[in-house]
Amino acid sequence: MSLPGDHEQRFGLTGRRALITGSVRGLGWEIALAMAQAGADVTINGRDAAALAARRAELQAQGLLGDMAVFDVMDEPAVTAWFDAQDEAPDILVNNAGLRFRAALEECTPADFQRLFDANLSSAFTIARTWAMRRMAADAGGILINVTSIAGPRARPGDAAYTTAKGGLEALTRSLAVELGPKGFRVNAVAPGYFATEANDEWVADADVTKFVEARIPYKRWGQPSEIAGAAVFLAADAASYINGHVLVIDGGMTINF
Repeated sequence: MSLPGDHEQRFGLTGRRALITGSVRGLGWEIALAMAQAGADVTINGRDAAALAARRAELQAQGLLGDMAVFDVMDEPAVTAWFDAQDEAPDILVNNAGLRFRAALEECTPADFQRLFDANLSSAFTIARTWAMRRMAADAGGILINVTSIAGPRARPGDAAYTTAKGGLEALTRSLAVELGPKGFRVNAVAPGYFATEANDEWVADADVTKFVEARIPYKRWGQPSEIAGAAVFLAADAASYINGHVLVIDGGMTINF
């Protein structure tokens, strides 16, 4: 019989260190904050040192453990240099960083497509590979969580680049789960639906999009960034110890509603 204390430990992250890419704002920040509140020593990441310092101060003001990593996820030498500077790679890696770009086919140039692909997929592979190789060199496993999207396995007009990249990230999640599972890793993903983040401000303010949200999502509202945090903490915790290669959809029921 499990005691309450056992569950507190299994659902907590005390003693773990986590790197969350793209975590100055939006979903990444909420994941970082929740993991810190669950006991993890979190490292927030972004390109703006001042913004990162302000976020780290927020963590410290709450008595939470937090550090900062200033690098662009698309800068492979910078990624490598950061990992090389660590005594050991973090136990948990959350691939959240990415770009949002919507354009019809005739307006989406090959350069636009490549930029989205690099930001949302290639960078995730680079960081995951760098992290996993260092964890394996230390004879240790780890936990990888990719932030994909409901756009990965589905599509809508005017979103080819983002949909392709997120679909690839979902496939990468499965591939790494199979390859790294025998080596002590768990690789999963969370797939957000319509979340009211800064990147979606224009859509949140659009009356036509509001009508779409109210018609398609059973809750009839956008998701709030904090509503993704619990899923990420769960997948990182020991309570999810037998979950591997799974994509946890967080969309208020949108994709089951036809």
